[in-house]
Amino acid sequence: MSIPTLTLNNGVELPSIGLGVYQSAAEETAAAVESALRTGYRHIDTAAIYGNERQVGEGLRASGVDRDEVVIETKVWVSDFSHDRTLHAFEKSTGKLGVDTIDLLILHQPAPSRFDQTIAAYQALEELLADGRVRAIGVSNFTPSHLDQLLAAVEVVPAVNQVELHPYFSQPALQGVDHDLGILTQAWSPIGGITFYPGWGEHRRSVMEDETLAAIAADHGKTPAQVMLRWHVQEGRSAIPKSVNPVRIAENFDIGDFELSGDELASIDALDSGVRSGPDPDVERPAMFERMIPEA
Repeated sequence: MSIPTLTLNNGVELPSIGLGVYQSAAEETAAAVESALRTGYRHIDTAAIYGNERQVGEGLRASGVDRDEVVIETKVWVSDFSHDRTLHAFEKSTGKLGVDTIDLLILHQPAPSRFDQTIAAYQALEELLADGRVRAIGVSNFTPSHLDQLLAAVEVVPAVNQVELHPYFSQPALQGVDHDLGILTQAWSPIGGITFYPGWGEHRRSVMEDETLAAIAADHGKTPAQVMLRWHVQEGRSAIPKSVNPVRIAENFDIGDFELSGDELASIDALDSGVRSGPDPDVERPAMFERMIPEA
């Protein structure tokens, strides 16, 4: 078995496992991207606010892998929301990445307190899509109500909704809404332990230490992380595990040689607590609008 490819609602193909680079230090990102691409990854997820788009481009070029073989995904930060600012955000990202087009460009947050700007930003993405400067567009951290508001005002259904999703917070209702709308659910923090957010998840448990996952992993001769990534793949999601360690990068990609049973999938589904570990996208955070994205 190999890593399957998913088809987005506009026909663009996306490998189900990609490399995430959130909280990857700039000085480590290029090597991590190069290592991932040499391992076989063909999807890299970054964001303007991460501060490492330039290093993603460096890693791509150092890998020797042809640009056309790699899906590059990045995100527009909320301080660049509006029609004109979002068009310029595209220019900043392509300038840093060193590419002419972006394969998947998404809005990083719903920004519910300024949703008129969110709509204007998405309409700019629609324009970039129509012009062929991006191949697919989408959103991140959108709830069903955010999707309802957006779709009432725009023409193009998002190809992707990237959200917190791991066994302890699997968002089944949101996944159902995404599915019904033809939106691919993409999991950030897919193995449940990438980041700790001040003010959220103070009582969180480590998914990596879960007994159910440990038992399934032992039965297959795999790690809990590999089991979780296989769970995402078999349930039809995109997942973007983060690592800068070449061994872990390779390990996270090595999930094509085993399959979880229906009972195992159900037992992982049953771990959902309904409690976020990361920020609630409905909580107002005015300070995030003050974080400016530097020019290319």
